[in-house]
Amino acid sequence: MPRQGDLPELAAAVLQPGFVGTTAPDWVRRRLAEGLGGVALFARNVESAAQVAALTAQLRAERPDVIVAIDEEAGDVTRLESRHGSSRPGNLALGAVDDIAVTEAVAHDLGLDLASAGVTLNYAPDTDVNSNPDNPVIGVRAFGADAQLVARHGAAFVAGLQRAGVAACAKHFPGHGDTSVDSHHAVPVIDRSRAELDACELLPFRAAIAAEVQAVMTGHLLVPAWDPELPATLSRRILTGLLREELGFTGLIVTDGIEMRGVRRRYGLAGAAVLALAAGADAICVGGDHADEETAVRLRDAIVAAVRAGDLSEERLHDAASRVRRLAAWTTAARPGNPSGTNPTGIPGPGHDRPGAGGAPARGGRTDGAGAVTGSAVGFAAARRAVKVTVRAQAPVLPLTEAPHVVEFAPPRNIAVGLETPWGVGGPLAELLPGTTAVRLDADDLAGVPDPAAVVLADAGARPLVLVVRDAHRHPWVAEALAHTLTVRPDAIVVEMGVPVAISGGVHVATYGATRACGLAAAQVIAGTSVSAPEPVAA
Repeated sequence: MPRQGDLPELAAAVLQPGFVGTTAPDWVRRRLAEGLGGVALFARNVESAAQVAALTAQLRAERPDVIVAIDEEAGDVTRLESRHGSSRPGNLALGAVDDIAVTEAVAHDLGLDLASAGVTLNYAPDTDVNSNPDNPVIGVRAFGADAQLVARHGAAFVAGLQRAGVAACAKHFPGHGDTSVDSHHAVPVIDRSRAELDACELLPFRAAIAAEVQAVMTGHLLVPAWDPELPATLSRRILTGLLREELGFTGLIVTDGIEMRGVRRRYGLAGAAVLALAAGADAICVGGDHADEETAVRLRDAIVAAVRAGDLSEERLHDAASRVRRLAAWTTAARPGNPSGTNPTGIPGPGHDRPGAGGAPARGGRTDGAGAVTGSAVGFAAARRAVKVTVRAQAPVLPLTEAPHVVEFAPPRNIAVGLETPWGVGGPLAELLPGTTAVRLDADDLAGVPDPAAVVLADAGARPLVLVVRDAHRHPWVAEALAHTLTVRPDAIVVEMGVPVAISGGVHVATYGATRACGLAAAQVIAGTSVSAPEPVAA
């Protein structure tokens, strides 16, 4: 049992704070030397793969076994490629392809990029079952709405990522798919029986655990079947009783951002952190919004005070810190230059294909000789395979031979998707068909307009028309504008870059995501330059 004087170091070990800047701030380096167990990187910390590698080297100089985490889903939610958009297709597209070899290859390719940049823990894959099509925060981040499909692809993603030497993290336990509430803003309620949860939500987590996933992230969800009072992140019944004891998970349990309103609004930042640890969490992720030294110190001191007051057992804190160190040892074993794949603790590292000794270069966001952003060839190929084309009556002939007019409808993004991340079809289509014009409309552009079609078609003329939407079924203003426009132009090509619930337009192109790779894949199908264009399906 640790001495009372060790408590601040133990408390620091369980924190994974974020910070501002593309180099390591002095306060982070100092706290690492004092026992801080890890850090979380966000888009604000990323300029390039080489810069991230230099940043993580700074961190490792202070603490060689520091856990460097990132939220890189390789889809609409991307941090490593946030400035240009992901060159990989995202989970829903991988689920649409439904080839676990492709999913594992994409995850492995991503893992090599992360490992080369010095990242050791990835808060991915998302193993939620998106059973509610109105879900505002999961959607294309999930592999699909079928639990068996999500389970097999989640396990494949875990295998690919960890084979590259990066710890995977299944999220958001016990399942964020069947909700229409975003836990960044409020507490979603998953109102299902234990039997229903076991048959659906828990299935992908069981598969991830069987695949030896190193970490599981909690969801700020109320699941009355297991605990009618406390959100999962703060529930001992769920984290210890269900995840640890029933499912048999022995790895690291890390919270979703503890500053999210799903837990902070009622329990406070420090209170939520202490309750999460008491419930069975081992690491506290913080810093998406509160990315400063004051927050890290405040949480550390609150944890120490809770132990001294008897609100958090010293044994539980010691257990949490031990699991953090165990994961740190796993990542150390995975690091380039450790050919045995083991470390002095005897904990096995990943199997093969670790970058390093051979100088494997970072690939995500790499550039060609002219400095243009390219990216993952594996990812682009997967995105092309995912595209589904449905041809209806009065359909234009693809590929187009005339430059079209593109209208992109831009709904509000959920907070998990960075505002800085570009998306769309107009840009890549203009490169393939010079003369293409594009406009982007949001809800304010069409508010109070009696005839939305007039606004949408203002610059189209008689040219081919491409209408680009994201989750059209979730946004009434988009659905209304689409319906009005298609009455006038039934020949329009509709590109759905979200969850494709309804088929519309003369030609409907489903990309199953809005990444850069997905946008290029759609543009290639429309322009006829796809390496492996999908066969159209008659409606």
